[in-house]
Amino acid sequence: MPIPKSLYEQVRQRAQFRCEYCHYPELLSTAPLSIDHLQPQSLGGTDNLDYLALACRRCNERRYNFTIGTDPDTGKETPLFNPRRQIWSEHFIWTADGTRILGTTPTGRATCNRLDLNDQLNGTPQRNYRFSTPKRFV
Repeated sequence: MPIPKSLYEQVRQRAQFRCEYCHYPELLSTAPLSIDHLQPQSLGGTDNLDYLALACRRCNERRYNFTIGTDPDTGKETPLFNPRRQIWSEHFIWTADGTRILGTTPTGRATCNRLDLNDQLNGTPQRNYRFSTPKRFV
C-alpha cells in the first residue's frame, strides 16, 4: 500500500527536501526523493512517521533492507545511521572541499560503506552540495 501523500509531504518537509543520508537536494534530482523505512517493512516496519526517512533513490536502493553494516576500520557489525534517533553531524563530516562524506564513528563509517556514499564510479551525488546544506544537518 502506498504512503499517503500527506505523510509523504510531512517526511519531505521534516528532511528539508534532502536525502537524510547523503543530503542530496530534491530540487536537483531528476525524480522525487523516496520514503525509506528505517525498520524495513520486510522486517516488520510500519508507515509510522517516526520510522520513515527521506532518501534519494541511490541511498534507498543501497540501504535496501539492511539495518546494520560493517565498520571498515574495525570489521565489526554496527547499526546503520538512523536519522530519527541520531544527529548527522555526530557521525559524519564533509571533506574540506565538500566532495566527500566521511564517517567519524563506527555507525558513520558503516553507513558510508553500506550506502557507498563516496562511490567515484557513479559520481558522488552529494558532490559540491555541502555548501548548500542546511545548518540543521551540518
